[in-house]
Amino acid sequence: MKNITGCLLEQLYRRARITAVERDGSVSALMWEPLRRPSAEESDFAKGKRLQDEVRATIRRFRADDRLTRDALHRRRAGG
Repeated sequence: MKNITGCLLEQLYRRARITAVERDGSVSALMWEPLRRPSAEESDFAKGKRLQDEVRATIRRFRADDRLTRDALHRRRAGG
């Protein structure tokens, strides 16, 4: 584990100490808490990738040549 040195405003440090005591922990543990959380949870990117894979798995048949031509698309939008 690497040590990190930083500066806190006096009032912020006092509140951190009080919170740490209330949680029966240390200021260092309190500061690391938000940094650990994202690694334990699924990231937004990982969640998006997982959902994309799930949707793709539901697609049974897809062929690019099923697409409408540009002219056919415009005729369809125009109601013709």
